[in-house]
Parts: sequence; structure tokens; C-alpha cells
Amino acid sequence: MLYFPFERARPSHLELVLTRMKEIAIVGGGPAGALCGEKLSSAGFSVTLFDEHLAWEKPCGGGLTHKAIEKYPFLLDSPAAKKEIRSAELISSRGHRARFEMSRPLVIYSRAVLNGLLLDRAERAGCKMHHARVTRVDTSSEKVQLTAAGKDHTADFVVLAGGARNQLLPGTTPLQPKDLEVTLGYFIPAREEVVKIKFLNRMSGYIWSFPRTDHLSVGICAKMAEYTTQSLRDLLDGFIRDESIPNDSARFYSHVLPSPEFTTLRHRKIAGHNWALAGDAAAYVDPITGEGLFYALRSGDLLAESLVNRQPESYPARLRAEFVVDLEIAAHLVRRVFRGTFLGGAVTTRMVQFARRSATFRDLLRDLFSGAQDYRTLRKRLWNQFGVTLGEFIGDFFRAPHSSITPQEE
Repeated sequence: MLYFPFERARPSHLELVLTRMKEIAIVGGGPAGALCGEKLSSAGFSVTLFDEHLAWEKPCGGGLTHKAIEKYPFLLDSPAAKKEIRSAELISSRGHRARFEMSRPLVIYSRAVLNGLLLDRAERAGCKMHHARVTRVDTSSEKVQLTAAGKDHTADFVVLAGGARNQLLPGTTPLQPKDLEVTLGYFIPAREEVVKIKFLNRMSGYIWSFPRTDHLSVGICAKMAEYTTQSLRDLLDGFIRDESIPNDSARFYSHVLPSPEFTTLRHRKIAGHNWALAGDAAAYVDPITGEGLFYALRSGDLLAESLVNRQPESYPARLRAEFVVDLEIAAHLVRRVFRGTFLGGAVTTRMVQFARRSATFRDLLRDLFSGAQDYRTLRKRLWNQFGVTLGEFIGDFFRAPHSSITPQEE
């Protein structure tokens, strides 16, 4: 009897590319790029990170929710300067206020400190830092071609984590104004122990005051296509006056962040055979709360995991399974939250009133602030506890002294 050995299947082109993949270029040194660089370097890849700023102060609150700390406990354990905040105050457009204690602290970093911490970890893992701006990315050949500071570089794979205005997109389109929001504000040398969020009349955005270790980040955000910079600055200056925040030595800032529409989240291509987007470049920001740090960290981490496993094609599915569906639901809800009405008043006004008078509703807000409550189950929870919330609201309303009832609530 004759035996014929089976002929071994020849590896595909993609399998050959993945087998040879050793050099990774990362464009952007924010949380997504830095964490991705750390994970890939630790796994033995040769990683070069390009960023024209590296650690720099970014105009945002800088808050890390409990779900971010739970995934990355080193962010709480690190000796780097940070502030833990347990009190929050919501303010409606009509002046209603509700203050409550959070069950889990919000950890607030200066973005320069946070980026520095993450970049230091990446560098210690072996990631090479290139302090330069990338002006060209070409993924049409087997090797990725990059130009930075007038010099050409090559890589087997490129991670594009250069922010919302990134134009170096080999297989997709830049974000449009409808998918972007303007943020502007001040770094103010003052101290506070309460996070403040103020909602504005029929405006898809809000004003915030986030206490950092040695200053406040006070800012406003709104859709780029809907408001001028000057109109937003006028609203913010009014808030600062109303809250008696001293701003004599304030430093002004302005920036653009993603605020994606549903169709953008659902249909935008975020990866190819030798490239992928992460963080703000992929538009992974909660359209309602504006939270972006958790999604930046997770996208960078999951991309690194996909590359380490030699399965870059699995990256979009991993993201979708973990949080993209939730962000799509938020994109559906955002206009209802900021512009909708409920029981004859603005949704945001009713939300503040319920938070003020209902312990059950405050528990829900605590979970939203910490990231423990997702949007997928939010509607069910709201309706399941609506009777209790309404009963607590009515009971507290009639128990409260007359002097504590605002004219709008009478």
C-alpha cells in the first residue's frame, strides 16, 4: 500500500504579512497611542511613536470614571499628581441645582500629567519616541511609508491615533463638522472640591467645571456646526460670573473633539490590512457625556491585543462587542436628552429636579457618572423605577420647607 503525504497548504499573502509584522508606527501620543505602544512593545514588537507635542495640556476635564480605573488600576495607584472628586452638582438652564455624592470617585488628571505618565510607561516598555509631526502616510504598498520632519520612515503597520482632526486617513474620510464639537474654556488658578455641570437651553452640550490638583478646568462644548466660538465664549463667561469664579489669571484654550453621529459610528471604516484608527481619530467619544479617555484607552489596548494575536482584522468586532453599540445608542439619544421635553419641561431640567428630590434617581446618576450604567439597559431601568422616583419626588416636594421651593417648581 502506498501512502502519499498531504501537501501543506501554502500560506496566504495576509498570513505572510502577519508573520513578518515586526515594526509598528504609531501616529499620536495621547492615551490611545501611548497605551497601544506600551502593550505592543511589551509583546516584543519594534514600536516607534510619532507626536509633535508628546505630553501636552489638552483642553478638557481630564476625568477618569470608575470603569476606566477598574480596567487600568495603575491610573489610581500611580504617584503622579491627580485629584479624587466625590461630589457633583448639576445645574439646569433655569437655575435648579442638585448636588450628590458619588459612590466611586472621579479621578481627575491634568492631561499633560496623564499623557506624560502613559508615555513614560510606553518608553520604559521599549517604545521609541520621535518628537516630530507626521505629514504623510501611504499604506498602498506592503510596507507603510511615513514622512515625519522631512524624513521618510517605514513600518509593517501604522496606528493612527492623532485626534479628531487627523487628515492622515488611508482608507476612510475625515470627520465632518456634524461629527465634531468645539470645546473652549479656561485653566483657572483656583481650588474646588465639586464637579459642576450646567445644561443650557435646547443646546446639545454643556458647561463644566472640573477641579484639578492646582487649578480648575472650566469649559463649554457644543456641536461645531451649530454655534460660533464667540457665542460659546459669551455663555461660558456668564457661567463664570454667576458662579463667582475668579478668572483674573485664567489661561484660555480651544480645541476640537469628536461628537459622532449614529451613521458615522455605524459605517465609518476604522481599519485596513496594514492600518487602524484609535481614540479620537476613530470618533470614540460618548456623544452625551463627552467622555473620551476610557474609549481612547480601550481602543488602544484592544488594537494592541489584536495585533499581538496576529488578528488585526478582529479589531472592529472587538470594539463593537465591548462599547461601540453603546455609543450608537447614545448617539440616538443625544438630541432627546439635550433638546427634548418630559412632563412639560426640558429633559435636562427634569433630570436635575429628580436628582434633587429622589434618592433612587441619584443612585442612577451615580452609576452613570461611574460608568457602571450603560445605555443599553438605561431605558429599562428608568421605566422600572419611574414610579418610585416620582413618589420620592412628590413626597420630598411636600415635605420641603416653602423657602426651599424655587419659583419654577411651584
